[in-house]
Amino acid sequence: MKRIIEIAIAAAVAAALSLPAVAQVTVKDPWARATVPAAKSSGAFMQVQSKTDARLVGVSSPAAGVAELHRMSMQDNRMTMAPVEAIDLPAGKTVALASGGYHIMLMGLTRQLKEGETIPVTLVVEGKDRKREKVEVQVPVRPLTYSPPAAH
Repeated sequence: MKRIIEIAIAAAVAAALSLPAVAQVTVKDPWARATVPAAKSSGAFMQVQSKTDARLVGVSSPAAGVAELHRMSMQDNRMTMAPVEAIDLPAGKTVALASGGYHIMLMGLTRQLKEGETIPVTLVVEGKDRKREKVEVQVPVRPLTYSPPAAH
């Protein structure tokens, strides 16, 4: 009987160790900006937190032909925006994807984004072990004039 218990414990430990180490990412307060009918791009914003050190390395959405991680910054009194390869997610810290900083650009929109609807966005997070996890987020579309609360 003791041998059976030892084998069962060993099997349980081996199974636990073989599980992929995922970043265990949570997302709060996601939103995307509504568009006018002719617009071909919009932004998506949210608060992202990982339980372990990780990196946000990709994004996609069926609502857009192209989705990219971007950063807006000021250089020589000029605002610039450019894609970034990844965004660090330090363990336990909330990273804001917000207007005026890191955010998600949705380009080549497949249709107008209308206030009140929800669009799917998939985040790709890479852990320190280089394993990737997909995080599916349902992102509500807010009005063109929407501004999030100051805590964002």
